[in-house]
Amino acid sequence: MGNLLVTWLVTSISLLIISQIDFFGIKVKDFGTALLVAVVLGILNALLRPILSFVSFPLIILTLGLFSFVINAAIFWLAAALVPGFQLRGGCLSALIGPIVLGLINSLLMGILR
Repeated sequence: MGNLLVTWLVTSISLLIISQIDFFGIKVKDFGTALLVAVVLGILNALLRPILSFVSFPLIILTLGLFSFVINAAIFWLAAALVPGFQLRGGCLSALIGPIVLGLINSLLMGILR
């Protein structure tokens, strides 16, 4: 349970860091919104990602795994559509680059915490 809370907080902080870097076009209103986005991303990744990966398995194989970036972008965009206060102002590019940068910052922060 403690590990889940740490991951939740680190993801929220990572979202706030990305939001402060205006280059990516990702805006998070405040820390409460970042917490909500982290929960929504977790739920979407747990429920929707396996279904999308199963349905698009031939495309994932055909593109040597690159189609997984499209699935990440779709989930990130859906989270932005569901959570008020979380905006992707760069359109598809923000949805494509956002999860990559989020993962990098999450890894960096989790490495520092361990």
